[in-house]
Amino acid sequence: MKVLELKNVNKIYNSTEVKVHAVNDVTMDFVEAEFAAIVGPSGSGKTTLLNLIGGLDMPTSGEIIIGGTNLSKLKPSQLIDFRLNNIGFVFQSYNLIPVLTAKENVEFIMTLQKWPEKERDERTFELLWAVGLGDRINSRPTKLSGGQQQRVAVARALASKPKFILADEPTANLDSKAATTLLEIMEKLNHESKITFIFSTHDPRVVKMAHRVITLEDGKVISDDIRELPA
Repeated sequence: MKVLELKNVNKIYNSTEVKVHAVNDVTMDFVEAEFAAIVGPSGSGKTTLLNLIGGLDMPTSGEIIIGGTNLSKLKPSQLIDFRLNNIGFVFQSYNLIPVLTAKENVEFIMTLQKWPEKERDERTFELLWAVGLGDRINSRPTKLSGGQQQRVAVARALASKPKFILADEPTANLDSKAATTLLEIMEKLNHESKITFIFSTHDPRVVKMAHRVITLEDGKVISDDIRELPA
């Protein structure tokens, strides 16, 4: 089942001197349970493409369709609600709220969605145990290692049961052991829960584990290697 469709997507940034074609006529689909990596050199358009998919930026032309909804047809307020309910984000810099505990960070989006407290608590505990932090639920980010903070970020991204997770360089600030642990957790969640993960990455460990590797160069897809179809 398709969770995401991109049709002739372009993003052009205009400066006073030159037009930058950051994403150049990208057309592709993603299906449920994919574990995909978008790779390419710095400046190839990886992060821009992820921002477009996530509705954080809008394409100059083309269509991005998520679960039948065309993002370009949504009003700004509708787009905010759509992101909240359909897309999970994991950022390179964790983006946790420092004054909140691990539990409070994970349940934050569910609170915005007005989940009942009992269901919110159950879902939060389930996810923190799933990422190996069941004993750190009351710890604030400053008391957690970088790897632990990123695992909280993964749990937060999964909390609202999104259609897919976008992960922008999620291992970039982690040491080798923490990065490997994080990737193993994400792969396990992908396999067991059939959640689609789409990474933007330079990390060869992510590329090695990915079932699909999409290579960008100057904003264009130059290869799309599907190694393994979702079961």
